[in-house]
Amino acid sequence: MANALYARMQATAARLIKSYGQAGTVTRIAPPDPVNGGDPVETAYPATLVPMAYDARNIDGTVIKTGDVQIYISAVGMEIAPTVGDLITAAGAGYRIIDADPNNYDGMTNVVFIVHGRDASQ
Repeated sequence: MANALYARMQATAARLIKSYGQAGTVTRIAPPDPVNGGDPVETAYPATLVPMAYDARNIDGTVIKTGDVQIYISAVGMEIAPTVGDLITAAGAGYRIIDADPNNYDGMTNVVFIVHGRDASQ
């Protein structure tokens, strides 16, 4: 059974992201069929998100590099859970997800998605 606390936390996160965030997209690229081949299929999902630069003290040059961003994505209305390899478009910039944390404490309610994004052109 879902915990009411996590539903309230999800609503609070969604409200803050809506107030201070922006519209963006999370694009999932499905690989071609291994038997029949074909082209990869890109599916874009609308999202409300907040991209933020990492503090200089967090940049170690290996895991977190200069230019990486931490992106908070509202779980409310998201059809998918963003995962490693997905692409995020925010404010005209593209980011590839390097690491993702769904903040799903009870196994049922995704409170907020926090992802580590890196410039998709790299």
